[in-house]
Amino acid sequence: VVRAVHTDDPAHDSAMLVMNCGHARFARPAVGSWVGYGLGSENKNLPGFVVLCRQKLPIKGAENWQAAFLPGKFQGSPVLTKDGAVAKPIDDLRSPAASAAEQKLQLDLLKEMDNTHAANRSDSRLEARIEGFELAARMQTEAGEAFEVAREPQHVRELYGDTSAGKQCLLARRLVERGVRFVQAYLGDWDHHSEIADGLKHSAGQVDQAIAGLLADLKRTGLLKDTLVVIGSEFGRTPTVDPASAGKKAGRDHNHRGFSVVLAGGGVKGGTAYGKTDDLGFAAVENKVHVHDLHATILHLLGLDHEKLTYRYAGRDFRLTDVSGTVVRGILS
Repeated sequence: VVRAVHTDDPAHDSAMLVMNCGHARFARPAVGSWVGYGLGSENKNLPGFVVLCRQKLPIKGAENWQAAFLPGKFQGSPVLTKDGAVAKPIDDLRSPAASAAEQKLQLDLLKEMDNTHAANRSDSRLEARIEGFELAARMQTEAGEAFEVAREPQHVRELYGDTSAGKQCLLARRLVERGVRFVQAYLGDWDHHSEIADGLKHSAGQVDQAIAGLLADLKRTGLLKDTLVVIGSEFGRTPTVDPASAGKKAGRDHNHRGFSVVLAGGGVKGGTAYGKTDDLGFAAVENKVHVHDLHATILHLLGLDHEKLTYRYAGRDFRLTDVSGTVVRGILS
């Protein structure tokens, strides 16, 4: 548990982009895009970076998993779990009309036309579009099975719980197991400006069993030692009361000066509490960890040097951690 994380901005939209992309004011690639760029894919029939959302997208939507100036194939692929129903998370995964033989002829023709169109053009967006369609075709052979959580034994599904978060976490394990490099799941609403006593209980109750089940299942399958799990948010909540309005009970406001992030597996030292906030829990004061430091540590645990993982764009070398970031070695096993 890293207890002294801090970030730059207390507003949702900018804080989300800092946590996901390292920067809020210019388009930068998401962590998952950088990881895919640095490590490549383990399964050519599934996206390397999958984002699991419930019925609606989070604040800032696709900007949270953008590839920005990296090649477009590294952008995250969002999957809406539609209130937990993940049996059909991707529309049109099966061709309703063409047989397999007919579809192969169609795809071969499409590839020939794409190659002709791209022959005299040098455009990364066009290349990404072609690669995206080719991936979509390959996904028909494997994605359907990967997303069918009903194939899991009953005792495994019960481990995660019959909630949207439970299905997302179980799906995350299935995707990691099949070589998806980076999976991100958005679990619930934690913006408790009012009614925090009831709201926090509800939100925590939605994810508690799901996260515990994920960690236990990763350990059971032997994946935990090679899989880094990061549990966090864009910022924390103040220790002071956010005055209630419209007859509602009080809650807590945004706090970007000191909050906690949990890491598990993947080379992290278990049973460790790192860093401290002040006596009120308002601001980080000891072993402070900026989001850039967190990103540097995540990349390090995945075998990547955050200072060397760069991409040349607009005349300079960009990286996830911008011009700062230090690996938090106190949490490494």
